[in-house]
Amino acid sequence: MAMNTGGRLVAGSHNRNEFVLINADEIGRIKAVHELSGQICQICGDEVEIINEEPFVACNECAFPVCRTCYEYERKEGSQACPQCKTRYKRIKGFARVEGDEDEDGIDDLENEFDYVKSEPLGFTQNGGAVGSVYGGLSGSATTSGHDSSQGIDIPLLTYGEEYAEIAHNQSAIIVPLFASNVNGVHSNPPGTAAPLHPRPMAPEKDLAVYGYGSVAWKDRMEEWRRRQNEKLQVVQHQGANGDDFDGGNFGADLPMMDEGRQPLSRKLPIASSRINPYRMVIILRLAVLGLFFHYRILHPVPGAYGLWMTSVICEIWFATSWILDQFPKWYPIERETYLDRLSLRYEKEGKPSELADVDVFVSTVDPMKEPPLITANTVLSILASDYPVDKVSCYMSDDGAAMLTFEALSETSEFARKWVPFSKKFNIEPRAPEWYFCQKIDYLKNKVHPSFVRERRAMKREYEEFKVRINRLVAMAEKVPEEGWTMQDGTPWPGNNVQDHPGMIQVFLGHEGVCDIEGNELPRLVYVSREKRPGFEHHKKAGAMNSLIRVSAVLSNAPYLLNVDCDHYINNSKALREAMCFLMDPTSGKKVCYVQFPQRFDGIDHHDRYSNRNVVFFDINMKGLDGLQGPIYVGTGCVFRRQALYGFDAPTKKKAPSKTCNCWPKWCCLCCGARKSKKGKAKRDKKSKHKEASKQVHALETIEEEINISQDKLEKKFGQSPVFVASTLGMPNSISSTSLLKEAIHVISCGYEDKTEWGKEVGWIYGSVTEDILTGFKMHCHGWRSVYCMPKRPAFKGSAPINLSDRLHQVLRWALGSVEIFLSKHCPIWYGYGGGLKWLERFSYINSVVYPWTSIPLLVYCTLPAICLLTGKFIVPEISNYAGIIFIALFITIAVTGILEMQWGGVGIDDWWRNEQFWVIGGVSSHFFALFQGLLKVLAGVSTNFTVTSKGGDEDGGFAELYLFKWTSLLIPPTTLLIINIVGVVVGVADAVNNGYDSWGPLFGRLFFAIWVIMHLYPFLKGLMGKQEGVPTVIIIWSILLSSILTLVWVRINPFVSRDGPVLEICGLNCDD
Repeated sequence: MAMNTGGRLVAGSHNRNEFVLINADEIGRIKAVHELSGQICQICGDEVEIINEEPFVACNECAFPVCRTCYEYERKEGSQACPQCKTRYKRIKGFARVEGDEDEDGIDDLENEFDYVKSEPLGFTQNGGAVGSVYGGLSGSATTSGHDSSQGIDIPLLTYGEEYAEIAHNQSAIIVPLFASNVNGVHSNPPGTAAPLHPRPMAPEKDLAVYGYGSVAWKDRMEEWRRRQNEKLQVVQHQGANGDDFDGGNFGADLPMMDEGRQPLSRKLPIASSRINPYRMVIILRLAVLGLFFHYRILHPVPGAYGLWMTSVICEIWFATSWILDQFPKWYPIERETYLDRLSLRYEKEGKPSELADVDVFVSTVDPMKEPPLITANTVLSILASDYPVDKVSCYMSDDGAAMLTFEALSETSEFARKWVPFSKKFNIEPRAPEWYFCQKIDYLKNKVHPSFVRERRAMKREYEEFKVRINRLVAMAEKVPEEGWTMQDGTPWPGNNVQDHPGMIQVFLGHEGVCDIEGNELPRLVYVSREKRPGFEHHKKAGAMNSLIRVSAVLSNAPYLLNVDCDHYINNSKALREAMCFLMDPTSGKKVCYVQFPQRFDGIDHHDRYSNRNVVFFDINMKGLDGLQGPIYVGTGCVFRRQALYGFDAPTKKKAPSKTCNCWPKWCCLCCGARKSKKGKAKRDKKSKHKEASKQVHALETIEEEINISQDKLEKKFGQSPVFVASTLGMPNSISSTSLLKEAIHVISCGYEDKTEWGKEVGWIYGSVTEDILTGFKMHCHGWRSVYCMPKRPAFKGSAPINLSDRLHQVLRWALGSVEIFLSKHCPIWYGYGGGLKWLERFSYINSVVYPWTSIPLLVYCTLPAICLLTGKFIVPEISNYAGIIFIALFITIAVTGILEMQWGGVGIDDWWRNEQFWVIGGVSSHFFALFQGLLKVLAGVSTNFTVTSKGGDEDGGFAELYLFKWTSLLIPPTTLLIINIVGVVVGVADAVNNGYDSWGPLFGRLFFAIWVIMHLYPFLKGLMGKQEGVPTVIIIWSILLSSILTLVWVRINPFVSRDGPVLEICGLNCDD
């Protein structure tokens, strides 16, 4: 049901009982909520119910407002007359008869006696009380229930074609209402029927009332089911080799599979064995070489440098363990292929409404100064213009900063969307984000034959330039905040002037009545949401905002699938939603899929990708490997969810296939094997089998009725005190008025709604980490769900990445901090989730995702060892023998071959692979190291860490000017220090070799190789320090010189060039006197 607010902002607080509609137009006044409400009952003061989109009318003479409850009470216990006109209430269909109804003129319409059940919410009344599906049940005698049965309606048997010996053929099932008690049994055919009823064998031990069997609603559902089955079984006629048409009966059960629309919507594409088998062999070989390597290292300590040797061995053991955790989840890499044409054949039949599932799209933003409104507007426009039925897409924008700039920019975006959406769909352009479409350096006339395209494109570009001017004007105005705060157009103060203390706000910009595009077509729904914030409440940052969107969308649209994107990630492929539906709506393999994750692709990154922003190795290698296990991890954006999986429900269990019998073994062998089993176990299996046989459920309603039987109290403890939202979690439609819908929408985004519920613990996005994405996906996999990795040829989403060194390090710092928080929480994959549905190799991947920040300590120490070795003249290994040389060479070869084979089957270039290796060292010794200490302080000492929003936006100055912009941060100190001490170590080592002669050059090469390895990995960081236009900041130079001087003085104290006793004089062996 659409929420019609008349284009006004809804603001309110459930806890404070505040609820108003604010006009943001030229009228300039505030309307109370009752102006949008339905009629109010004049007896009890409750709201009059809505039935079939019309208010309930008790009296047809004067239409005096009376609710259904008061109407029924007046008829049963009261005067049976209208309080206003004193006319006797007539019986309305669906209500029980009372004394005096028989005297009314006219004949009851028995055929449509209970039709109003279709408009009632199935299972929950307006006040949240649990009811059954009883409105369709017939009451009265058995003769009444048989008026339709005698027509010979062919309803499929409800026992899967099995008959029960306990039921005679002249017996039929009793028809009872749901609230009757102890109604199991059968009765003979009612007397006086014109034709005998068709026997419907059913198990007598079943409670027929649970299923509403025999009711009008049941018959309607069965007819609808039969209609859908007939449509599904329609197959195209195929011709044989002789040109004759085949008779449909000759195809048998294989006929449906011959129809293209009945084929699977996707398929797996395993990596070719010629590529994956050598890769696996090299991994095994590398494990063997690692064993020999550690055997040698442990058994051959360095006598003069025992501390260096022990430190290096510990670091190498940790690196090997980390490699195993990262390597083995890539054992079964796969790729996938989708069939969009089959999706259309199955769910979009010509001449019929589309049967594709509804999708709610979530866009989150916090600070419009760091997340430019123009970038956010392009993301919203790409969503509204996606290639998907407009009535099935709803876009929800979460403004967690309650910024009026975001609100005004979204208002401008909704106006521009009325022009942009029809243009993009008319000419089928890609991408459908105008900023990136118009900046493409391609021939836009290519393959465009429409004569009006050039003219309309130029006009649309002018419209977009004007739209950009309006957005930039809003941004310029927002830079200077008035002292009294922002004021809306009608003079009303902006409710979000206090970011940490404001009511919840909702406005529907598009999707309500009367708002169409310039061609008169319907537009997708666009909703602005800003959840309530009050001091003293924990808001849980992005995870809390996403959970608020889950609840609001459930109240307003309740789509079964959700797409979440960051504000800077626009839809680059207009068919991205269809790609996801190929997995989620596949009737054979889609039921256990909790989400479909798309890879992240980025615009505006320098050609060399200096700081590995594209992260190609992770998205093209690691994620493919996880897809072959239980699915990829959730990375925070570009992911389509199944709503039921976010509600914390377990994945549907797959029924075990019946055991197969084998005739290849002699009977005496089977008898011997069977004789070992006890009779007690056999009796238990027989009893269990009979119990399963007796407890078969009607397949058409089994899931619905099981969910309805869940207690109301349990649901409210899990999902919160909102009957409308609780009903939506069970898939039940709502038919309440706009007023109640508004109240519930404000209620579910109130700051105290999640108190004493399972939100953030078992339901929705999981709290406890700034990287809520990893934790949320992990919980789903623990519930037995699997995920899917979808990589269409045209990237589904593209976003903006921080190409500046400091911003990039802060982004990595936030990711690492979230992993540390998960590691120190109860949800750590090392000890959480056993006994669930998480596979072992998938667990390895999650363990690696939370353990990797701890690698920063051995990595930092290991990168310091080359400088220490050069400054002290010692080394971490003794003199290398031939055996040790072979092991070292074999280890380096296997490391290189593993990387080459990964690049081969993953489709990754050597530049991307090397940049990933470099930034692993840069981030490890800086961001990961700081994140480790921040996480320990936060968890153990309670010192909270501020959430840093990464700046987003394109490179407006051109030439990647932001790439060379230097910003001071303490994260730059450790890698800078490592660079300087290793360079100093190289200089000192070479100088020492020059002074000591030829014999010292041999041992020097090992130390030099070690130091140069560190310098090469830190080279992109060194280029970032140098910049392009300015020099290194003074503070960096001071810190680096200070630390380097301290380490140099320590080295001088330990091992100077000159002995403390003065120069060592030796007697020359040559006789110079001769």
